[in-house]
Amino acid sequence: MTYLHPREAATGTGDRSRPRAVLPALCVTQITGWGIVYYAFPVLNPRITADTGWSTSATMAAFSLALVVSGLAGIRVGRIIDQHGPRTIMTMGSAAGTLSLLIVALAPNLPVFFAGWALAGFAMAATFYQPAFAAVTRWWAPDHVRALTIVTLAGGLASTVFAPFTAALADHLTWRSTYLVLAAILAAVTIPAHALALRAPWPSVPPGPAHTDGTPQAVVRSRPFLLLGLAFTFSAFAMYAVVVTLVPLLLGRGYTTSQAAWALGLGGAGQTLGRTLYAALTRRTRPTTRTVVLITLGSLTTAALAFTPGPYALLMAVSIAAGMVRGNLTLLQATAITDRWGVTHYGRLSGLLSAPAMTASALAPFAAALLAATLGGYPRLFGLLAALALLAALIATGTSVRAAWREA
Repeated sequence: MTYLHPREAATGTGDRSRPRAVLPALCVTQITGWGIVYYAFPVLNPRITADTGWSTSATMAAFSLALVVSGLAGIRVGRIIDQHGPRTIMTMGSAAGTLSLLIVALAPNLPVFFAGWALAGFAMAATFYQPAFAAVTRWWAPDHVRALTIVTLAGGLASTVFAPFTAALADHLTWRSTYLVLAAILAAVTIPAHALALRAPWPSVPPGPAHTDGTPQAVVRSRPFLLLGLAFTFSAFAMYAVVVTLVPLLLGRGYTTSQAAWALGLGGAGQTLGRTLYAALTRRTRPTTRTVVLITLGSLTTAALAFTPGPYALLMAVSIAAGMVRGNLTLLQATAITDRWGVTHYGRLSGLLSAPAMTASALAPFAAALLAATLGGYPRLFGLLAALALLAALIATGTSVRAAWREA
């Protein structure tokens, strides 16, 4: 069989370019989806608890439920995208996201509030990074790293755009009315964008780099895949625990809330900067080396936060460095499947790989708070998280795959 470049396969001809509307559309929908479904909640949650009398732990549990559902639903979403493309499932996800926010906004009690966030979990699975990565990887492979970088750079702006916008709305409206406005914006932007921009033919691709048996079942049972999933799970737990506990760590060292918030915010800016460097990193390193190095750097930056009480400028620098590592880790996970097993079953394999890591990230806020209390403070917690990340790096050394392009 003659090899057909995915650019040609996307349209069935060899003289047409990749679908031009896909990349800008996904950039807009990632900013909007993440900004409204994910980042609006931490802004509005204090108002939700104050208005309803529900405990913060209860509302946070509802939000965590969404993340767990997202990880589990992502497995099925990935299979659907592999077989049929992203248009239908991402459009349905946008509609589900809109409905979920309406349910949350109108929830008269906690069970309905939980139900709304459970539906939001499906919306996350169908519209966030994983389906967008699957679409970009299939349409842009083998030059997909640049496209993935652009999508994650756009997604990184979600909090910058929508956190202050949500706060501004909440200054003039109730939290319920704010969610209704945000739901309308989500529907107006993401439903037509996904329905209209993702209409290009879904490319059929030749078998990519394969394990000893190239079937998805064999890959999932293989030692490299299992170790990679375990490494990403430990790394994700450590990374998200660091993000949610950085402010209390700095407050405990005598810094002001404003200073702690700036350290956290500049860490987010570091993520954007770090993502611009990933393409160069892929050209100079092999997949396993890249995985081990980045997770190890995550461990080192976490350890630096644990053992560096000051000065403040140094802590800011470490926070930016930690953010740069987190930004690269996002792209590392986005490319881990194609680096080892090709693009043919990307959606399914990526969903399976991401599910435990997503669950770990959902549990991280609660587990980190419990561990900090048990260990006697946040510095010791950060030391434990650094050790966990280092363990993840050691596990990642066993994720190499002997890749060979097979021709039919």
